[in-house]
Amino acid sequence: MKKGWQLKTLGDLFDITSSKIVFEADWTRSGVPFYRAREIVKLAQQGFVDNELFISEEMFSRYATKYGIPAEGDIMVTGVGTLGICYVVKKHDRFYFKDGNIIWLKKRSDADSRFVEYAFRSDFLRKQIDDSAGATVGTFTIVKAKDTQIPLPPPLEQRRIVGILDEVFDVIATARANAEQNLNNARALFESHLQAVFTQRGAGWVEKPLGSLVSFRNGINYTKDSKGERIKIVGVRNFQKHFSAPLDDLDTVSIDGQLSELDVLRRDDILAVRSNGNIELIGRCILVGDVTEKISHSGFTIRIRLSNREVLPKYLCHFMKSAGSRRLLIEGGTGTNIKSLNQGMLSALVIPIPPISVQRVLVEQLETLSGETQRLESVYRQKLEALDELKKALLHKAVTGEL
Repeated sequence: MKKGWQLKTLGDLFDITSSKIVFEADWTRSGVPFYRAREIVKLAQQGFVDNELFISEEMFSRYATKYGIPAEGDIMVTGVGTLGICYVVKKHDRFYFKDGNIIWLKKRSDADSRFVEYAFRSDFLRKQIDDSAGATVGTFTIVKAKDTQIPLPPPLEQRRIVGILDEVFDVIATARANAEQNLNNARALFESHLQAVFTQRGAGWVEKPLGSLVSFRNGINYTKDSKGERIKIVGVRNFQKHFSAPLDDLDTVSIDGQLSELDVLRRDDILAVRSNGNIELIGRCILVGDVTEKISHSGFTIRIRLSNREVLPKYLCHFMKSAGSRRLLIEGGTGTNIKSLNQGMLSALVIPIPPISVQRVLVEQLETLSGETQRLESVYRQKLEALDELKKALLHKAVTGEL
């Protein structure tokens, strides 16, 4: 360890405790903010929180007199859920918090609370916190907090390190925001072009309801008790933001009886999410590519199979993945989001259809732009990952005396 540094425990530096019990019946709609672990996480990550829970001024005053309340420089640490997230109490903060959910580090030494906060984000402490969960999964207790070790430099060195990290992390935050904006811009550019493609009209374009072009079939249902044929199946988890179904990453399930030929997927089938707890997934589509084995799809999806050659499968899939089409499907023309999609809704969706030769050109243009968009997204994701790695490296250096 670097000269002048000491290896301390948090118990050496802070009085570590929690709050006294506040029963749910004591929560109010106004008064003094009452924080759970989730509010501490928001405070730590965003600097503010839209609070939902409060306790009365009377109860707060009583607890303040009898037990004390968080004061400037104290550290609140999440002890459940997302473990070890810290918030350093500021001068004008005024709140109480849930017992057991949050560990209270009461400042009683010359340890700089901001240095300790940064240390909590380093691998040195993270490993201890994660290992401490052990048999008690998802908890970081007062006892374990007291034994958690932290390398501590002299006070002036702590403040110097905090100053460096504050400055560098501000720069990283700006760079991260720019990379995220560029990532969003790349996606928005593709979506804008997609919308432009399907709102244009020219010679030979016609409009037809989807039901006149395709046949539909709901997916198969099964349970954990099903004892029949074992098959691979495309489920909602396989959709994500893919254009083509990831046929090499499917679950194998048992169904009731044998799979009907009517339920076997073919090349160029399109699948749409029919029902899901996450409304953002409803209406998402993927295109089935080369099928080399018996594969079906779950009951939470609908299969769309072209009945003729008026429309290219890729053209139709691009159209159905456009924001305008998905909005028509999930809002049903009412502006109110639906909870599930059915064959009737899909059947009524109006498809703009240019001549096949135009469809081929448009698909080629969209795939070229999609490839470039994916390349840009990969670049920006790599930048975001590099920034995260830089932060980890700086935090490691900060607690090992290398900064």
